[in-house]
Amino acid sequence: MKKIVVVGGGFAGAALVRQLSGSHANGVEVTLISEDSYTTFNPMLAEVVGAAVFPEHVVAPLREFTRDARFVMGRVSAVDFSARLLHTSSLQGPLAMPYDHLVLAFGNRARCDLIPGMADHGHVLKTLGDAIHIRNLVLRRLAQIELESSPDTRRTLGHFVVIGGGFSGVEVAGALADVLHGIRQYYPRVNAEELAISLLHDGAILLPQLPEALGLAATTSLMQRGVAVRLNTAVSRIDATQVQLQSGETIHTATAIATIGTRANALTGVLDGVTLERGRIVCRGDCSVAGLDSVWAIGDCAQIPLPDGGYAIPTAQFAVAEAKHLTRQLLAVLRGDPTQPFDYRSRGMMATVGHHKGVAELAGLKLTGLPAWLLWRAYYLSQMPTAGRKFRVFVEWTWGMFFRPDITHFRFERSVEQDKHPEVRSP
Repeated sequence: MKKIVVVGGGFAGAALVRQLSGSHANGVEVTLISEDSYTTFNPMLAEVVGAAVFPEHVVAPLREFTRDARFVMGRVSAVDFSARLLHTSSLQGPLAMPYDHLVLAFGNRARCDLIPGMADHGHVLKTLGDAIHIRNLVLRRLAQIELESSPDTRRTLGHFVVIGGGFSGVEVAGALADVLHGIRQYYPRVNAEELAISLLHDGAILLPQLPEALGLAATTSLMQRGVAVRLNTAVSRIDATQVQLQSGETIHTATAIATIGTRANALTGVLDGVTLERGRIVCRGDCSVAGLDSVWAIGDCAQIPLPDGGYAIPTAQFAVAEAKHLTRQLLAVLRGDPTQPFDYRSRGMMATVGHHKGVAELAGLKLTGLPAWLLWRAYYLSQMPTAGRKFRVFVEWTWGMFFRPDITHFRFERSVEQDKHPEVRSP
């Protein structure tokens, strides 16, 4: 049996295992190693922040679609490329796992030190835990306002600042506008004028990855929802109660959400023989890792060249396309056939801006408003791995179109821990 080991259960790794399992290749044993037991649909994290869906609806258990593969929940600590051996820390202790082909698909991490004070006072959005934390924080801020007597402090608590005008920043700002509008009735001592959202972007146009017209449409839509969009605005420091701008201006806020910056996964630092460029693994055109045999990389951790001279974009769309391509290359190598270079063109990009509106570019066609929003939801619903999960998310989205957001504060604490923290922490 030829052993194919995939490290990382994100979009790329999970899609690759699904493709390999669906190929029904004979004589192939596939193993997926992941620190988490689920894959996260990161573009939907803003939906969790805005309470549009429950947190469990933006993740999919890896075991649901890896039934024909072995799943190991663990962390790779080192790789011996000459011996073709992985050293992994698992729930049962250290494991040494041999491989014939190794696929690195472990993604990247959020960068928390891009702005001074960001690590201590900013809130990044990269994982499901980040999304739940920000969701809880929004509820807590409204509860704090109800108990606060100082008008200045009330306005500081009610001002939510989003840093970054890319896809995540725009979607979070729109989600915050929706959730604050929907839940304020549950906080009768909070006045509408005490709540504010600011979106700070250091560029001249929102969503620079999309055509300028769509960036302008996103700006207009957000401003109509009450979001203060500030372009060409760079942040120099984040403190507990304020955000300082490079212009010298100070914005008072208790909640600064940073949607900018990524860093390499810590695993890249222990991969001897792997060449990195800007934190990404340098690959050949067929997704094989430069300088190594039988080692491949896909997803956000990989820098894959395209025939036109550019590189694959680190998005979910490209991750799925890379997984499909690598499946064909692995099967070709096992048959003794030559590999082919990865060649893919984006089918389009899209973003939601709140209140059933979005912007999208699909095969050159520009869409705004409700059609773009429906297209966004249809695409990510199609990427859900099972019919049951698709149905659950569809029902939840439909419910949210007619009813107000849920205000449940998710507090994860065991009974033995409750008396150790006497302070009140939930809103």
